[in-house]
Amino acid sequence: MTTNRSVLRRLSEHPIAIMTAVFVAATGIAMITGMPIHRITQIAVYTLYAGGVNFLIGYLGLVPFGASFFFGCASYALAIGSASLGGNEITGIVLAALFSLLLALIVGAIILRRRGLYFSLLTLACSQIAFEIAFKWTAVTGGENGLQNVERPLFAHAMPFHIFSLVIVLGTSWALWRLVHAPFGRVMQAIRDNEQRVSSLGFDTYRTKLIALVVAGGAIGIGGGLMSLLLQGVYANNLSWQHAGDPVLMAALGGVHHFLGPLWGAIIFITLEDRLSAFTENWWLFFAPIIIAFALLSHEGVQGIFQRIIGRNRWTLTRAEIPARPATIAPLVPAHPGAQQDSTPILVIQNVSKRFGSIVTQDNVSLEVSRTGLHSLIGPNGAGKTTLFNLLTGVHKIDSGNILFEGKPIQSLAPHKRARLGMSRSFQILSVFPNLTAFENVRVAVQAAQRQWGGYWRDAYDDDGANARVWSLLDAVGVADRAAENCANLAHGEKRLLEIAMSLATDANLLLLDEPLAGLAESDRKTVGELIQRLAKSHAVLLIEHDIDRVLSLSDRITVLHQGRLIADGKPSEVAGHPEVIAAYLGTAHGKALPPPRAAEARDIPKIGAATAPLLKVEGIRAGYGGSTVLDGLDLTVQPGEVVALLGRNGVGKTTSLRALTGTLPLAAGSITFDGKQIGGLRPDEINRAGISLVPEGRRLFPNLTVEENLKLAARRGGASQEEICDLFPKLRTLMRQRAENLSGGERQMVAISRALMVPSRLILLDEPFEGLAPAVVQEVREAVAKLTSKASLIIVEHHAESVLAMADRAYVLVNGKVAFSGDAATLAADVALQERLLGITKAADLLPDAVRAV
Repeated sequence: MTTNRSVLRRLSEHPIAIMTAVFVAATGIAMITGMPIHRITQIAVYTLYAGGVNFLIGYLGLVPFGASFFFGCASYALAIGSASLGGNEITGIVLAALFSLLLALIVGAIILRRRGLYFSLLTLACSQIAFEIAFKWTAVTGGENGLQNVERPLFAHAMPFHIFSLVIVLGTSWALWRLVHAPFGRVMQAIRDNEQRVSSLGFDTYRTKLIALVVAGGAIGIGGGLMSLLLQGVYANNLSWQHAGDPVLMAALGGVHHFLGPLWGAIIFITLEDRLSAFTENWWLFFAPIIIAFALLSHEGVQGIFQRIIGRNRWTLTRAEIPARPATIAPLVPAHPGAQQDSTPILVIQNVSKRFGSIVTQDNVSLEVSRTGLHSLIGPNGAGKTTLFNLLTGVHKIDSGNILFEGKPIQSLAPHKRARLGMSRSFQILSVFPNLTAFENVRVAVQAAQRQWGGYWRDAYDDDGANARVWSLLDAVGVADRAAENCANLAHGEKRLLEIAMSLATDANLLLLDEPLAGLAESDRKTVGELIQRLAKSHAVLLIEHDIDRVLSLSDRITVLHQGRLIADGKPSEVAGHPEVIAAYLGTAHGKALPPPRAAEARDIPKIGAATAPLLKVEGIRAGYGGSTVLDGLDLTVQPGEVVALLGRNGVGKTTSLRALTGTLPLAAGSITFDGKQIGGLRPDEINRAGISLVPEGRRLFPNLTVEENLKLAARRGGASQEEICDLFPKLRTLMRQRAENLSGGERQMVAISRALMVPSRLILLDEPFEGLAPAVVQEVREAVAKLTSKASLIIVEHHAESVLAMADRAYVLVNGKVAFSGDAATLAADVALQERLLGITKAADLLPDAVRAV
């Protein structure tokens, strides 16, 4: 009985079942009220038209302003073909679909070479060209009068044709629903979120987009054929730019991130057009404000409003469920068990050089990577490490030299072809699919490992073997409990772990791991480090990492880059004592302890409970994402001039706390008082102007702007001057004209901190300020942060407790969204047992072998 109820519930929630019920109900209403049945048929046809368009927008991220090109041309194909070849409605629909498929293939092969707005404008241009031809080629298209008297020999009357149209629309919609749940459809959604990452997994994104455009063109063409049969004629106005945006508008009204959005949009569009145009020719004057109201009330359209009402504020492009978690998750087994005996290197880099303008990132670099073992690539920020990975994977082209993988040159291959050869990578800046679940992120990567570049019909979750491997990968990195969560809702460290799982999923022979430990708590760093060691026994692993202690303890071989040159290469013990490495990578300040901040008394910091009001007081705030609770009654206080450390394991709510303080995450309960004023309900810009600035994780600079332009955008009267910024970070003097996208991680962090100082801030929030920085750069940034204590109060979120406790006056430790410790930073720093209990900390030095520690 329970099983039957479950089946009935799933059937009742199926979008095609809902669509069928809506059309049946609308048909009944039309028959009862005397409404012309062709109006319901028109809604059904436009549902398919908008559905084909939304197939590209919602699932692939492509916005075709000129989808009327396929709709109108298919209408003409049916009319002209039926007149010359004969046939009936069924053959006519087949002809319209095939013509539209062919048209989409030819046109798509050309216009998909461009992305974004250019793709949209090219489709619009195609539609307008077709309109001009149809309007003026009178001998073939009938010109302004169009083609009339299109025959309907099988369904001459309105009701039989209505039923025929509903069957076609529902059948085509069901086929689209099946496709988006197939492996191919899931890859489409991954491309929508992060095309570069999809390519790095081995998928041909151009081919995928072309096939998707052909499918959408076929569905739209079927709609165009039905429209010509409904009108029993075809006219050029369907191709004009005035109507080109109709399907996009319908999809937006209903909700582009919902499968049923086109249905609701078509109902609203056709009904309002019919009613408003009945009493005025200027019906758009009334229709436009309705569209504006929808846009203001819900950017997710009608379906988005409904989702919020029922408390399920999520996209409904696909089912929400993921495959059931097995009772016992099998441990991760390497895809290539046992060390390979071949002594030839898997990767050979020969005299590779690369420059960006005057910046030389690789200067005649030569390197070999063995078939197994952990080979680490280290060097100061800006040395060219990530750029070398980009050259190896095809993101950038080399200027000179050769790259051999498995003995064959690959420098001319596209990124996806290099990945298919057996090369996988992770990225320095997180590169995941934010709008897919954690499970689906890894499943797409597993699909790539199984070389399933297509898969157009079977359900992606029907592969038990693939599902089991996904669970093993998620469990191996410690995020199996978060498998059903949207990636956007995961903590930074959890996203980093997820990206590692994606890189491992591809079963590549060579793993390129770019700072996989950045942003992880110490317990997670140990887990991932052990996993990398296991993989290195059966894979070639090329690792970029700034955690020098762990690099020395884990690596079989280390290569050091500095200013694009290779300055050292050998065993860890040899590299650790190399004088150039000590000077260039570790920096002259390495090993020196950072002096603690000036005493609290010298900064006039009032004690907690003193008569002076605190600068910031957080009381009982609750907040979360998508209905989940992350912060559960958080209390926090910051005094004027105070440095507060906010600590905790990944996912406990540290970054969420900063988002709540800056207004980017609305509060479910509680209050935030800043400088005596309530700021809990203010917009982020209002909070910033009140005196709170954020230095976010990942830096989040404007990549296409120069350093100077990034700073000027933030500058306000009362903030730091550019000269003061350069005194704080002297290196920025020479980088002012450089675009932010060309900066190293350390340089970006300097700019991010400087940007926060360009506004008159009394409280600065620093989220993981030392993440992914070389030791010398960490020292420089720490010294700069220490100087900030004379300018503003600080809240510092940092996964590495030792680095921030030495600078802080007080510390808070979060556990499950609540404060588990609140007190002096020195007290927490001295209590190692408390740190281990609350933070899961194990000192990196304790992991080092005695021989390496001695070095």
